[in-house]
Amino acid sequence: MDLLALADFNLVARHGGFGLAARATGRPKATLSRRVMELESSLGVRLLERGGRALRLTQEGQMLHATTGGLLTEIDEATAALASGGASPRGGLRISAPLLFSQTAMGKLAAGFALAYPEVRLEITNEDRPVDMVEEGYDLVIRVNPDKDENLVGRIFLRDRMVVVADPKLQRPLGSTAVPAVVRGQSPPALSWAVRGSNGSVSITANPVLHLASLIMVRDAVLEGVGAACLPISLVSHDLKAGRLASWGEIDGPEIALWALYPSRRLLSARVSAFLDYLKRAFPNGTPDELAAFIRPS
Repeated sequence: MDLLALADFNLVARHGGFGLAARATGRPKATLSRRVMELESSLGVRLLERGGRALRLTQEGQMLHATTGGLLTEIDEATAALASGGASPRGGLRISAPLLFSQTAMGKLAAGFALAYPEVRLEITNEDRPVDMVEEGYDLVIRVNPDKDENLVGRIFLRDRMVVVADPKLQRPLGSTAVPAVVRGQSPPALSWAVRGSNGSVSITANPVLHLASLIMVRDAVLEGVGAACLPISLVSHDLKAGRLASWGEIDGPEIALWALYPSRRLLSARVSAFLDYLKRAFPNGTPDELAAFIRPS
């Protein structure tokens, strides 16, 4: 495969047309068109639909652009960095992060990273669903306790714990008496929380009275005295210290681990390496207290 023709195809795909790509790069439009046609001929497939006003990628073109576009960009940046004696990271960096982590910490993290690396164009989306990094164009994803994926590698940079909390005026139930509870999303009519006790695990029966869309909303409702909730200790650390909430015990179960993941088949770009190093500096020990420090007290 002609790598120059492949690079020209990705150039056209990225800019959305031959004319736009030619104007952005100063390359002749006819040259770009000819090289893309040569690439289509060598592959035996059509990569672009040229009819109408707007250029459109075929299914094969979309797959080729998603698979090779990022790699070619990384190669260009690596050679440019070598030629300039190891220049600072530059270019686009697209990250997907969970909703709660984005709401509590990512704004401050992103601002600090942008100040430290002004030549990197940082874009962060927040969503809890698994994303296809190649198809959706992400360089890095942050996920909570992710399933194993042979196509991804990464590291844990932060750990958290779940704790049952309530307004100090709300009495902790005895025995099987149910307590009103605030939960995220849907839940069974009744549920139980297993919390660590001095003599092992103790069960707290909960009766959901509010179903809310985010854990921040859950925390705010608990602060109003509606009921108890199971929340990350980092999210309620300030409220526990100030006496606005009382802890009924930590959940007896696996810890929460936040992973930074990237595709195993890609070169680790300077931008991704810089962001991973920045996460390590922001959370040197990876403790809930370090995450709580990013959350502004109420």
